[in-house]
Amino acid sequence: MGKKVKKEVEPPPKDVFDPLLIESKTAATVVLMLSSPEEEVLAKACDAIYKFASKEDVVIHEFATLCLAQMAVEYTTKVQIFEQGGLEPLIRLLDSPDPDVKKNSVECIYLLVQDFQSRAAVSELNVIPPLLELLKSEYPVIQLLALQTLEVISKDRETRIILGENQGLDCLLKILETNEFNDLHVEALAVLGNCLEDVHAMQLIQQTGGLKKLLSFVGDSTVPDIQKNAAKAIAKAAYDSENRKILNEEEVETCLINLLEIDNDGVKVAASQAISAMCENLSSKRVFGLQGIPQLVELLSSNNEEVKEAAVIALANLTTASPSNSSTVAEAEGIEPLVKTLNAQRDGAVANAAAVLTNMAMQEPLRLSIQSHGAMSALAEPLRSTNSQVQSRAVLLVAALGCDADARAELRNAGGLGPLVELLHSKNKEVRRNACWAVMVCASDELTAVELCRLGALDILEEINLSTGRKNNFSEAALEKLLDNNLSQKYSQMGYLSSSNIITDGFYDYGQIKPGIKLLSLEELSMQELTDRRATIFINAKPQEDVLAVEEKPQNSSYEQTTLSPVSRKSSREKSSLLVSPVEEKQEPPGRRSSFSKSSSREKGSRKGKGKKEEEKMIDVTQVISKVQDEINQENAQWQPPPDFVLLDYINDASKTILPLTTTREQVVALAQFVADKMGGAIEKEKLHDFSWELHISEIEYELKSNVVPIGKVKKGTFYHRALLFKVIADRIGIGCSLVRGEYNRAWNEVKLVDDSPQGVTGLLLPPQEYIVDLMFEPGFLMKQGSAEADQYKRI
Repeated sequence: MGKKVKKEVEPPPKDVFDPLLIESKTAATVVLMLSSPEEEVLAKACDAIYKFASKEDVVIHEFATLCLAQMAVEYTTKVQIFEQGGLEPLIRLLDSPDPDVKKNSVECIYLLVQDFQSRAAVSELNVIPPLLELLKSEYPVIQLLALQTLEVISKDRETRIILGENQGLDCLLKILETNEFNDLHVEALAVLGNCLEDVHAMQLIQQTGGLKKLLSFVGDSTVPDIQKNAAKAIAKAAYDSENRKILNEEEVETCLINLLEIDNDGVKVAASQAISAMCENLSSKRVFGLQGIPQLVELLSSNNEEVKEAAVIALANLTTASPSNSSTVAEAEGIEPLVKTLNAQRDGAVANAAAVLTNMAMQEPLRLSIQSHGAMSALAEPLRSTNSQVQSRAVLLVAALGCDADARAELRNAGGLGPLVELLHSKNKEVRRNACWAVMVCASDELTAVELCRLGALDILEEINLSTGRKNNFSEAALEKLLDNNLSQKYSQMGYLSSSNIITDGFYDYGQIKPGIKLLSLEELSMQELTDRRATIFINAKPQEDVLAVEEKPQNSSYEQTTLSPVSRKSSREKSSLLVSPVEEKQEPPGRRSSFSKSSSREKGSRKGKGKKEEEKMIDVTQVISKVQDEINQENAQWQPPPDFVLLDYINDASKTILPLTTTREQVVALAQFVADKMGGAIEKEKLHDFSWELHISEIEYELKSNVVPIGKVKKGTFYHRALLFKVIADRIGIGCSLVRGEYNRAWNEVKLVDDSPQGVTGLLLPPQEYIVDLMFEPGFLMKQGSAEADQYKRI
């Protein structure tokens, strides 16, 4: 039998407790239980804490709202609070009996409503009544936070309506009327400023006398922030026409004008902005024009760029469509500071200074005054701006001032035409249109038109006009004006001059050029060496007395001594007067003046010592003056083409013999015969190829050592020489004709003549008919436009 084994029983562990029921009335003890490793203890501790928190104990509210307020500073946490529905309990806690809970809750709400989602949600959660209730708190910090929250949420119109319905406006006005709440006045004004944007609120405040109290409060206040906020509130309200009317009825203009006198830049800026907004009301505009303009002009000299900008914006609004206000600005000596403001640091100041000057330039006396202050020179820099508003306003001012020749010259000399032409490339429609307008105005004289063409304006305008999207009325007009005042370019490019295109001295026919090719100036062409290209025929029939470089006209009217050289009319006169002594002027006839050295030689030995010393002294002084004057002359000399006395004789002879004829037809026929006679006479069609005009022109070019030839020098001319001479003389004696370039050296003139009435019919007014004038084969023969003979003449 086996042996019995005795079973041993294990004793219980010595550290094991029986189940223990723990009760605690202290939150700290339960918090300590959260560190227990036993799940059952942890569960019971969490349950106890949850039950504790569910009682909404004031201490929990305080710490919870404090934590939320701290977290609401960050944007991401702010979004989470909103998404977790935190706004509603926070609004409920605004009614908490504990001031700390109120303070933390309203601060958290203020931070949350900075985001537009929260701002839109609070009005639906009825936040206005508890916020207004907080304004009665005995704690300033709570009142301040409530006002700051109201200022943010009252930017929404729906919130402003609810605020009005809950007597919020009265509450705000009471704060302003209470001196002990002076630390809240700035914020209360900010809320009122938002509310005044609504016409209904404005009417309500006016009806209760609150608006008058508000303006009186602002006038009596010495606190800059209050004055600034009040002006901002007026500015916001004035964007509505009905509000402007109400403000005008309450004489808000006086309040704003007084604010301009306050020694605070922020107040001046806000007041100027409010004046700008109120200018939309015509009655207010008149009041400001009578009283506010001098103060605004004074602000243009401020060292604060923001003040300067706000003032000039107000002046721009005041002078728009108001000639009387523009005159008042001038009377207040505003032109000089406005011109200086064209080079201010802020783009807004520059653009609006240009706008004010443009408004003023509509009146000729003011325009001349603006020009005298160097406005065109000052515009050179704004034209280079990269700001489209500055560009647009600057070119408008150029257009306004450019109708005066001196102003155009000033802009040209200041280098302003280059950036003006560049603005034709602008992608901004308004800038491009205004630049075309300015170019059109500036192209009113030949010098400026030629310079604009040289800078590429012609090519750019042609490109613009080819684009349906970029073309505008001004671009087409600018191109036409540019060509009409640069007839050399027009004829070379377009091959046509109308009867209204009067050829003047300085015109030259270079021949046909292709689009995009720049036409060199006559001076540049004259400086080139002689080549085998087509001669450039130029016109210069200045009277003898206007050409001081040639003292006497040659008897044979030849060009043997005529060269293309610089001529300065003014400097020649000055030099002559300095080099001739009074004694010599009495002794020598004009044109035969002896030099001082010859005079001294002839009279040597006959003069006394004193006379010699005086003469030597005079010679030394004169030599110094002469040397200085020569240097000045070289700097100031302007190139001019040599005079064409032969052409001058042609014009004088035509005036005497052709002009007295009774009918235009007779004048045209006589002029055609005159021109043909001067250029080789009539040519038989069959012998046209024997008419060696090319050799004749080549001989002239060789003689002058230049491809630039005066038309009076041409004695054997073909179609284009004769047509040009006909047009030149016709323009001088008042015969209307056009000049048309054809192919293969062809050119012709077109005239409009009225035919005689049919036989037996009297008093019948017939329309004018267009004729081609024969200058080659039967000089004076008139061919009806479109006839076979006219067509043959053009293409022979």
